[in-house]
Amino acid sequence: MTRLLVVALLAFAPFVAAEPAPNARANPYLATVVGAPPELKARVPEHIPLETRRLPLEEGRVIPDVLRYGARLDYSYAKQKGPAPLIFVIAGTGAAHDSELTQFLMHAFYAAGFHVVGISSPTYPTFIIAASSTRVPGEQRHDAQDIYTVMQKIWAEIGPHTQATHFYLTGYSIGATNAAFVSMLDEERKAFNFDKVLLLDPSVQIYNSISKLDRFIENIPGGVDNFDVVFNKIVGRVGAKYRRATTVTFSPELVYAAVRDDPPANEELIALIGVSFRLASSALIFTSDVMTNYGFIKPANEILTQNTNLDEYLQVSLRVGLTDYFHEFMWPYFESTKSTTALTRHQFAQLQSLTSIASYLAAAQKIGVVSNRDDVILERGETEFLTDTFGARAKIYPTGGHLGNLEERQVIDYMVQYFKR
Repeated sequence: MTRLLVVALLAFAPFVAAEPAPNARANPYLATVVGAPPELKARVPEHIPLETRRLPLEEGRVIPDVLRYGARLDYSYAKQKGPAPLIFVIAGTGAAHDSELTQFLMHAFYAAGFHVVGISSPTYPTFIIAASSTRVPGEQRHDAQDIYTVMQKIWAEIGPHTQATHFYLTGYSIGATNAAFVSMLDEERKAFNFDKVLLLDPSVQIYNSISKLDRFIENIPGGVDNFDVVFNKIVGRVGAKYRRATTVTFSPELVYAAVRDDPPANEELIALIGVSFRLASSALIFTSDVMTNYGFIKPANEILTQNTNLDEYLQVSLRVGLTDYFHEFMWPYFESTKSTTALTRHQFAQLQSLTSIASYLAAAQKIGVVSNRDDVILERGETEFLTDTFGARAKIYPTGGHLGNLEERQVIDYMVQYFKR
């Protein structure tokens, strides 16, 4: 899917700059895009002994030619010189193990004395290609099993050379939601017996979050019909910042980094968040469709090669929202393959939420949560679910948007102390 998004093919077109905000944190949309102000950002070491490793391809796994680039799954790893706890970090929507925020968290935890392992999101194309058992990401219990299998394979590789005193787990955004389900699975499997788990800005009801993100696109100036203009502006901005790259896989983090120094006006900020997730989800949907030959974006049984012009598939996938993916692909696929216990579409949506495992989360004293009261992917009442369910184990900041304050000193200090105490 990365070949669909070659930034060199798209021209640069700048955003209209917004007036500088007196307090970016007071605007949840600006906080989401801009992140931690420099004066509040935690200082982490620029270099740690970080390695990128690659898991071997599962024997017998069939990879279509057009997706051959993703035949094996990479992960990041840095170990201390002596015994230390090990923290697994699960990336957020559409993000890889080496994405900006994943790496920042790994550097911070390593500096605090932990071994660290970074894992790509189950929604990231290469995870779908090389590690997803269903090839259709989003079903939380299946995704948790896939992540858990990847963790076990990673530990089998690094374990003989790493002295881990304890195992900890964290993740951000949908990676935090994944972490909750992985923790619950570990209670049964006990491969790691996680001592502590920390959920960073999780989605509570995933269907609510994706619906909200799809609605953000309605804020595009000129309406949804103006999608191509905004898309070209975003890609052009990314291309200007990353012009030396040959290909770029879009994640919200990458888009935000490209506009951080010169953010657009508030209406465009909301559209930007929606479009950035749409860019990430288009890669997810196309990859999943090709892997399953489902016929959602490309006609079933049509063979795509590495030389196929994929522009028309890109245009279609960019018009498909995550709610479309849920209703027209994900739910019908799991229903038809009898891979879910849900009997209705509504039950299926509920099973993907933290509310479906609320009793486990309330009882599991080892699990904590960090969130913001103004998180833009949460609906009304979902922050209260976190405080009611986790009690004293919930750290809710008043501002920060979605992931906008995770790099701040006070938040990093809280995470480190959570794992250390």
